[in-house]
Amino acid sequence: MKRDSRLSGVLHVLLHMAQSPTPVTSEAMAHMMCTHAVVVRRVMAGLRDMGYVRSEKGHGGGWSLACDLSALTLRDVYDALGMPEPFAMGHRTEAPGCLVEQAVNAALEDAFKDAEALLLERFAQVPLSALAADFGRRLALHHGNPGDHHHAS
Repeated sequence: MKRDSRLSGVLHVLLHMAQSPTPVTSEAMAHMMCTHAVVVRRVMAGLRDMGYVRSEKGHGGGWSLACDLSALTLRDVYDALGMPEPFAMGHRTEAPGCLVEQAVNAALEDAFKDAEALLLERFAQVPLSALAADFGRRLALHHGNPGDHHHAS
């Protein structure tokens, strides 16, 4: 089953955007996210609608942050992405006739709801400025090319 990596990809590009003195093009973001620019524009539209990013057309245009990273949480970005399903697991059959499978579904559903609530609560507690600070610490410890944010290890 394919994992939905949009949240990870968008967080990645948002942190790059925070470091960039100029707007970042959809093409550059697509390269970072290993996808197509059309997909990037569709994904970023939800963030623009929420006022987290802005887009500028034409030469020198692209995407830039429209808010401070300390005011933007993982939960905000998750919500702007349309609240993707956080877990790849699911029921074998949504409306089973078998009583055993009904019991299994009920137990799984309760666990999934509890886990999702905890995950979203944690997302709400993490501002993107914390990710940017972590990146800054990692960059300071990196002994390679300090300008190579994308490949710093």
